[in-house]
Amino acid sequence: MDVQTLTYLIVGLSFALYIGIAIWSRAGSTKEFYVAGGGVPPVMNGMATAADWMSAASFISLAGIVSFVGYDGSVYLMGWTGGYVLLALCMAPYLRKFGKFTVPDFIGERYYSQAARTVAVICAIFICFTYIAGQMRGVGVVFSRFLEVEVDTGVYIGMAVVFFYAVLGGMKGITYTQVAQYCVLIFAFMVPAIFLSVMMTGHVLPQLGFGAQLLDAAGNGSGVYLLDKLDGLQTELGFAQYTEGAKSTIDVFAITAALMVGTAGLPHVIVRFFTVPKVKHARSSAGWALVFIAIMYTTIPALAAFSRVNMIETINGPDSAGVAYETAPQWIKNWEKTGLIKWDDKNGDGKMYYAKGDANEMNIDRDIMVLATPEIANLPAWVIALVAAGGLAAALSTSAGLLLVISTSVSHDLLKKNLMPNISDKQELLYARIASAVGIVIAGYFGINPPGFVAAVVAFAFGLAAASLFPAIVMGIFSKKMNKEGAIAGMVVGLAFTAGYIVYFKLIDPSANVADNWLFGISPEGIGMIGMLLNFGVALAVSKVTAQVPMAVQEMVESIRFPKGAGAAGDH
Repeated sequence: MDVQTLTYLIVGLSFALYIGIAIWSRAGSTKEFYVAGGGVPPVMNGMATAADWMSAASFISLAGIVSFVGYDGSVYLMGWTGGYVLLALCMAPYLRKFGKFTVPDFIGERYYSQAARTVAVICAIFICFTYIAGQMRGVGVVFSRFLEVEVDTGVYIGMAVVFFYAVLGGMKGITYTQVAQYCVLIFAFMVPAIFLSVMMTGHVLPQLGFGAQLLDAAGNGSGVYLLDKLDGLQTELGFAQYTEGAKSTIDVFAITAALMVGTAGLPHVIVRFFTVPKVKHARSSAGWALVFIAIMYTTIPALAAFSRVNMIETINGPDSAGVAYETAPQWIKNWEKTGLIKWDDKNGDGKMYYAKGDANEMNIDRDIMVLATPEIANLPAWVIALVAAGGLAAALSTSAGLLLVISTSVSHDLLKKNLMPNISDKQELLYARIASAVGIVIAGYFGINPPGFVAAVVAFAFGLAAASLFPAIVMGIFSKKMNKEGAIAGMVVGLAFTAGYIVYFKLIDPSANVADNWLFGISPEGIGMIGMLLNFGVALAVSKVTAQVPMAVQEMVESIRFPKGAGAAGDH
């Protein structure tokens, strides 16, 4: 079969599986819609959490960033994985003990304030829509190439699939669908990585191939290590060495910190720990999620390096003199149709040439690297189709989790707990589904009109989470003295500052987005760290000059710091 037929087959079968699971596990109550009934086994919850967290940014875009920028891309690897450890060890069991459906629910009850709940709802929705823009963009990229449709059409198809199983199944349907999606995405990611590692280094494990010698034509060790080869290619073409970074130390630290604490403040990840039966299961499911995440994240640097070598050599040829367009590899012509690769024959010699600076003739979208890698390496057609299914699984799994947060924030926190306290369970479930549907439409718009490439957009969402929700959650757990006035002021200032900084440099005046103009030399991707510090500072200052926390709330905080009980998720 050809690639397109296989893609239709494999993607179609995976979609049928997701929809079938959604029908089987459809939610019949708000508890099932919000937290899957609170009865998901830890291993399955860990797998679902990994799928929820490893989005299109992880599957499609992260290896692309590392492939193009080398060492500097490690900030994403360190920040996202480090943040998950922080969440698992320091926050998950305490939030589970508290026993509420959502992050705004926790903040509203802990800070004894509907205003705090409303601010948290706004923060959660703001973060989720920023995040989901990257996911829908990923869906469009996959469809535009492998189903040979317009990017917009691909987004519409993705919207329809997510609508079906997110709106019908809620958290229960999403959880079991994400278990299947994790299996699809990890298999799809690892297969080409293993193929490339064996072909280029002789090692089955990509993690070992990353530090190994390349094979020569006879299949023996060439004496040239993969990273040495990359460094040589990079410098020959005018780029910085692959193993050296161009970012300043302060910016590397800021981006890593923003991603780390942002991970620990992401509402769609935190809600996962309300779906397990007991507090101890929250810890164990977090541990399982780390194992499942590590499989991909330890493979990403290797796949990025393999892909970079292959990409350069197929465009420039072994002698780096360029390849005539007539004899160019088919993968370039395939991706040209999507507009994600463009060739400008500047010197009129009919040859494609990839380099840094004015000599460069190739405009290559970073988001295509993982998807194009099997074609670049001439892997079997079924591997190409499998990667397409994996990319869609990654994007759709996270989109569903984000939509659930949006819907629960509106129906449970804004309506049930604030504006319409007397609505029935059935009415609340209806409003949740309506909010999901509206959320999908808005997410689709962002997918068609994204503000950047996938991983960068997602990085902004982490920065917003770091600057708004993370401090309020941490102080809510570990500080009995933090009052509602301090928490509200901190969230507002942190979110406003971080969002304003990102909007200015990315939308209002993109030409000013250079290190010389950044505050303390910190890029928009890392500014969430400063927003977080502002949040903490403002919250502590305001709490010192306002009313003390009621004694009942202080006792509640004391009780959740000793997470030994079950604390069933509910409205108590």
